[in-house]
Amino acid sequence: MTQPKLIVFADPKRPQAAGALDQFLAFVAGKAQVLANCLDAGCPLDNLHQADFAVVFGGDGTILGAARLLCESEVPVIGVNVGKLGFLAEFSLEELESQFERIIHDKSLIEKRMVLRCGLYREGQCISTGKAVNDVVFSAGAPFNMIELKVEVDGQALVSCIGDGMILSTPTGSTAYNTSAGGPILAANLSAIVLTPVCPHSLSFRPIVIDADSRVEICPVKVNDNTTLLMDGHVQHRLIANDMVVVEKNEGKFLVVNNPMRTQWDTLASKLKWADKPKYATP
Repeated sequence: MTQPKLIVFADPKRPQAAGALDQFLAFVAGKAQVLANCLDAGCPLDNLHQADFAVVFGGDGTILGAARLLCESEVPVIGVNVGKLGFLAEFSLEELESQFERIIHDKSLIEKRMVLRCGLYREGQCISTGKAVNDVVFSAGAPFNMIELKVEVDGQALVSCIGDGMILSTPTGSTAYNTSAGGPILAANLSAIVLTPVCPHSLSFRPIVIDADSRVEICPVKVNDNTTLLMDGHVQHRLIANDMVVVEKNEGKFLVVNNPMRTQWDTLASKLKWADKPKYATP
């Protein structure tokens, strides 16, 4: 039987990631071929499409970085939690080892999730592009006056958002910043985009969910000196008035290997205490 080809990502800033990686490499010796350790030795981009799976040791930030890199090759990601929350890290190291054969061979565990593509245009010229697995965020920045964002969807004027910014979230990212800002939680395998205002200067401005094939154009009409465009929490570019940001669905998908021992809703309940029962006093 042909051995699966793996690319391994490990966060070198986490000492526990190095220990987990060493243990995993010893475990898969003779069971799989490890093509590269992408974070420690630099990632050979030519090897990405050759991999059957990417095993990522770290927290959600490490997994998001790997997912952005791998989405065009659509290599399935196996997330191993050695971080804190680890919402996207489906497996503990023990679970990965005990379920390894099933994970490698059961294709039903692989779930395709949408990714956003974003382009920043200034005076008609594209000056920056990027991808987001979780979200694209417009942040007011210092000196933290309210900003104004003009939003169009498929060429139709939607709204002018006055407030602290806006979040454009994927279903995967709907449980991240979007939830903290009062946006809805979406099933991770949906294709949709959530538009959630951040502290809007309006009592009636509620988040909306639009079709994933929509083209969203956002023009910052009024900005601060440090108003920024962020993708998955990383500053992409500082914005100035009359820039144009175009957000669309990316063609390549984020392929994640789900843990057969739990569902998305189990993870929501255990890690974010979603729908947690009230703690009643014992009579």
